[in-house]
Amino acid sequence: MDARIVDELGYDPDDGRIDLAELCDVPVGAVVAARDGSRSVAVARLASGKLVVVDDICPHDGGRISDGFVEGEHLVCARHGWELVECSGRCTRAR
Repeated sequence: MDARIVDELGYDPDDGRIDLAELCDVPVGAVVAARDGSRSVAVARLASGKLVVVDDICPHDGGRISDGFVEGEHLVCARHGWELVECSGRCTRAR
C-alpha cells in the first residue's frame, strides 16, 4: 500500500472491509463489517428484512458493532450485550 494513497483517500482501501457499494445480499440475521469511503460501518439485516447501516463503533464503549449479532429487530453489541437503536445510534438496555 502506497502511503500517498492512504493520505489522499483518508483510509486504506485494502483494509479487508467490503465496500458498501459491493454489498448485495446480506442474509437475515447477519452483521457484516464494511466501509463507506473512509467510514467503517456495520451492515445488518434485521428479522423483518430491514437492512440497516450504522457506524461500526458501539457508543457504549467503542467496541465493533460488526462483531455483534442480530436478535429480532435489534442489533446487539457482542462485548456487553448493549442493544443499538439503529436510527439514532444510541445504546438502549443491557441484556
